[in-house]
Amino acid sequence: MLLITKKILKCLVVLFFGLYLAGCTSKSYDISSWSSGSSSSSSSTRTFKKIPKEKIRNSKAMHRATMRSYVIAGKRYHPTLAKVDDQFKGIASWYGPNFHAKKTSNGEVYDMYAMTAAHKTLPMNTIVKVDNLENGKSIIVRINDRGPFVTGRIIDLSNKAAHKVDMVKKGTARVQLTVLGFNAKIARTAQEKQETATVGKYYVQVGAFRRYEGAKITQAKFKLILENNYDVVIKKGYFDSAPINRVWISGFRSEEEARDFKANNDLAGSMIIAE
Repeated sequence: MLLITKKILKCLVVLFFGLYLAGCTSKSYDISSWSSGSSSSSSSTRTFKKIPKEKIRNSKAMHRATMRSYVIAGKRYHPTLAKVDDQFKGIASWYGPNFHAKKTSNGEVYDMYAMTAAHKTLPMNTIVKVDNLENGKSIIVRINDRGPFVTGRIIDLSNKAAHKVDMVKKGTARVQLTVLGFNAKIARTAQEKQETATVGKYYVQVGAFRRYEGAKITQAKFKLILENNYDVVIKKGYFDSAPINRVWISGFRSEEEARDFKANNDLAGSMIIAE
């Protein structure tokens, strides 16, 4: 009886180590301790397939599609151009396992081991430097997705990028973004820095008055109903050799945003002015 028990015990030991070594040969990642700022994981262990490196999508058709305004959870977002050296501050989060191998907003496949990120409005393939203001660490990422759609957050980093600035465990971090270039490359020459260096200013004209008092009344009316990100200004000029006071709503970052504003506020008769 004792001999049988020893044989069984020996077999069990051999079986245990065989399974252990076999497990070491397959790549798996323990994500039980990961805390994502924009996604969560319920499985303690998951195996992630390696995504083949694909060509960066940078066609004119892709840019036209991804620069259109869009609605998420009832809120409209207006993608816009920017210029090199633009800076923004806010909260960064990160996304990983739950989105790995899924399509991004520009049609690429999300790879949580690539140095990419999601932004709500910057053009796709914008190159951005991310400074973690909490620990001084910095990275450079390429925008290839939209998000994060949480108030106060300005960028969603890939899992690898989040590890580089040491914010995975906490889930979020205060950051500063600096635009370095467009079309998947850092702007180095003067010409590259001027490619999309300026953003046109757009206005919606909601009135034109010979008398300044009439313009002031319309200005006050619109100021009462507008959101904080828009302003109402009076532009003085001349029309038919006589003074004219035009009332313009300002703060639009693109012509499409101005058109949306007109459509959503029953201002069909108003004009869009570009400067």
